Amino acid sequence: MKKLLIILTVVSTLLILSAPIINTYAETSSPVNTINSSDVNHEKGEITAEHHAPHIDGKNLSLLWIIPFLGILLSIAFFPLLAPHLWHHHYGKISLFWWLVFFGAFCVNFGMSTGTFYLLEVYILEFIPFIALLLALFTVAGGIQLKGDLAGTPKINSAMILTGGILASFMGTTGAAMLIIRPILKANAWRKNRVHVVVFVIFVVANIGGGLTPLGDPPLFLGFLKGIDFFWTMKHMLAPVAFSVIALVIIFFIMDTYYYKKEENKPTANSGGEKLKLVGIPNMLLIPCIMGAVIVSSVDMGTAFTVHYVEVPFASMLQVVLLLIITFVSLKISNPAIREENGFNWEPIKEVAKLFATIFMTMITPIAMLRSGADGPMGLVIRSVVDNTGEFINSHFFWATGILSSFLDNAPTYLVFFNTAGGDPIDLMGVHAATLLAISAGAVFMGANTYIGNAPNFMTKSIAEESGVPMPSFFGYMFKYSIPILIPLFILITFIFF
Repeated sequence: MKKLLIILTVVSTLLILSAPIINTYAETSSPVNTINSSDVNHEKGEITAEHHAPHIDGKNLSLLWIIPFLGILLSIAFFPLLAPHLWHHHYGKISLFWWLVFFGAFCVNFGMSTGTFYLLEVYILEFIPFIALLLALFTVAGGIQLKGDLAGTPKINSAMILTGGILASFMGTTGAAMLIIRPILKANAWRKNRVHVVVFVIFVVANIGGGLTPLGDPPLFLGFLKGIDFFWTMKHMLAPVAFSVIALVIIFFIMDTYYYKKEENKPTANSGGEKLKLVGIPNMLLIPCIMGAVIVSSVDMGTAFTVHYVEVPFASMLQVVLLLIITFVSLKISNPAIREENGFNWEPIKEVAKLFATIFMTMITPIAMLRSGADGPMGLVIRSVVDNTGEFINSHFFWATGILSSFLDNAPTYLVFFNTAGGDPIDLMGVHAATLLAISAGAVFMGANTYIGNAPNFMTKSIAEESGVPMPSFFGYMFKYSIPILIPLFILITFIFF
């Protein structure tokens, strides 16, 4: 471990010392282009402030600036596998290490004023609304319980996953995942083979099921804010979402049936057992309130205040306040017994907050490189989605958006390719509707490829581990589940829809 820390320190020192040689600093003005934020992310690398806001030019960035992002990514991947005890007790410190490496190098190279600008922009406009939404959904879902004698059979598990997938488009992937994961864990507590059950909750409920409406997943909500009609998304995404969800539920049923037959000491049916019912009605009534708070962020109410060139929309501030109020109300009106039986604790949301606080910050430079277009350091990615005549290649949009969404936040990745496709909502809903469909599906579907592709993935994993389920490592999840199951499905989707 000491050797690892020495290597990390040397890498960070080299980054700080070498970056001034290979980067140039630009300070120019940019027009106001405010995007009100809820559970969505703004385009990192794109300044959304008035006057003369300091900003970085993605075209002049070295690929060395990806090191901190890769560092936190590889830490999430390898530490739980190689040093699980150290990771469990010190993951916050490891995340902070990469945050300090990035922010220190950033301020040294681009100046404290630029560093402060991005710090405020990322946390005020992006991270705080993001974590406030997750906190509200997590808290409210923790006060709802599906009670009854559920035996965790293939039929019951498949029905629960399908139900969660349908709910995801209307209460968000985070809310649906938090609602479904605890009952399904309880139903399968007696089973030895249950890891695959959690994995398919991540596939269907925490990701693909949220593809029908802008409320389902952050990228689609960003499209809504950009002018994409609410019902356009439902109309065009219905076929690929339905196909994917049904295919995955069928695959799950076959796999679960196989594992179920291997189980010993199956519980016997109890005719006098507790009937199936949902309890926690007060918290159920709070879910539409959360949806309302999210929609509030799309309303232009002007600027609440400006701090160091960062304009804070009043709607965004109101949304955060409403979500915090909903969280507080949920805790007050909940039956403590429900949370106790759910095994509710704050560790999952703490883990997401500590890790994503660094992920959001270290993504600034990779997203800026992508935003710089075909002539930037990642120009190969941008150039890959058009042919020699400049025509869009929809299948390439699907895979480029999807692969980057697997490792970067899917909301800014969606915006990168939305703008690459012209950024005109009228054109993208009409002539290039297939291109917009490819971008939307790639961002939503392929967030399931890794634990960090979408925030509910990590929360679902964390809750499962708290319940004693031995979830696979970062790469174990990919090589055992997402690559062999999802990638063939996505290839099939490419041939059918794109």
